[in-house]
Amino acid sequence: MTRFLGAMGALLLLILTGCANHKPYDYSALRESKPKSILVLPAINKSVEVQASGSFLSQVTYPLAESGYYVYPVAVVEETFRQNGVTEAQDIHNISYQKLYDIFGADSALYLNITQYGTQYQIINSDTRVSATARLVDLRTGKQLWSGVATASSTENDNYSSGGLIGMLVSAAISQIANTVMDRGHDIAGITSHRLLSAGGYGYGHLLYGPRSAFYGKEK
Repeated sequence: MTRFLGAMGALLLLILTGCANHKPYDYSALRESKPKSILVLPAINKSVEVQASGSFLSQVTYPLAESGYYVYPVAVVEETFRQNGVTEAQDIHNISYQKLYDIFGADSALYLNITQYGTQYQIINSDTRVSATARLVDLRTGKQLWSGVATASSTENDNYSSGGLIGMLVSAAISQIANTVMDRGHDIAGITSHRLLSAGGYGYGHLLYGPRSAFYGKEK
């Protein structure tokens, strides 16, 4: 019993220490820059799904605009690059910040990477998952202002406690087919983009509200 209480005490101390060492996100660079406009660059797709970049990119404007920023229309941005002979996302990410500023005049640029996109069959369940990372860079100075990461999954609210093994296998197979045919990844990508790019949750790594938001400058 003494050993058990000692082990529990050590575990509790470790948990409390971890909480005490948690540092709030450093927003000093973002606060100093005060970007009003964001140029969203085509996302680098590191998944095996060819439609991932287009699907994700089509859903990033809304959370950014709702957070109070002016967002350059992504279709216009892509067409501008295409007209200048640059079509690969990696090549676009390699363009200097000075050049991007000269062309578009935006205060900042958002660099996106899709690390997971699609549906995987996992014997007793089928999981459609989308993960992405983002960096916001000041195009006037080249300084990184903010970075974030987010994931969303179709299995977050699933409950496999009933129906037995056969029921779970059948459910997983049906889910796999439905997710593939309907491109469930597009819906999950919308959730991921919202989690990644919506302002709020100050101190935990979310974006700050932009100047077009009623909450601008009110986060403490």
